[in-house]
Amino acid sequence: MDLLAYHVLHEGRRMGPYDRRTIIGLRIKNTLNGEHLLEASDGSRLTVAQLIGRPSPAGDFNAMRSGSYTSAKHTCSASLVDSESGPVEIPAFRGEVEVRVHSDVLRIAGTHRGGLGRGLKDGRVKLPLKDIVHARTAGSRVDLWLRSGDAPAAANKLQRFALDLFSDESAGELLQWLPDAKPWPQAAPTPSAAKDNASVSPLLWAAVVGIALVAAIVLLVVLRPRF
Repeated sequence: MDLLAYHVLHEGRRMGPYDRRTIIGLRIKNTLNGEHLLEASDGSRLTVAQLIGRPSPAGDFNAMRSGSYTSAKHTCSASLVDSESGPVEIPAFRGEVEVRVHSDVLRIAGTHRGGLGRGLKDGRVKLPLKDIVHARTAGSRVDLWLRSGDAPAAANKLQRFALDLFSDESAGELLQWLPDAKPWPQAAPTPSAAKDNASVSPLLWAAVVGIALVAAIVLLVVLRPRF
């Protein structure tokens, strides 16, 4: 079990301590990025991307684990950021998920809402590698397109879902374990554009709200009855 705690070092400040799960949660919410520097309680330093890129400690993440042994060829952490409805039922995983590449399937395990007020429960989905037709990366994001069984791989019949691997390197490494997935024929958004949009959007919304409030106040003053 990983008992280490981590402080975030940012602009001369030392924030924390946080455990690994909290760091991942902050990364998923884009409060932290992969380049943020951490200082562990044992004195070592590493980036958020390096921490998340490590295998999850057995006591830190155990969704649907059957034991310490696994036949997976590759294991990594991710978060589910988008999922289209389709013939393959992919649970609406929340927070960190564990991704394993086996010889014939891509296994995703994590927690999701059970419905009817049952709270969170463990779940998993196994996707045959032969059904992953296309793949595309944009920074740390990986989009995958699935076909249903032996159905033709027509673009309008494919089911898409997307994972955030938390770092560009992890995203590229996952695709190396999916050699049969062909590149998506349409151009991918550039990582820099995606990051810019993620950082600008909150500021843009704040500006819009501020302008709307000022306009409402001015209108109220103008239309106020004069006594």
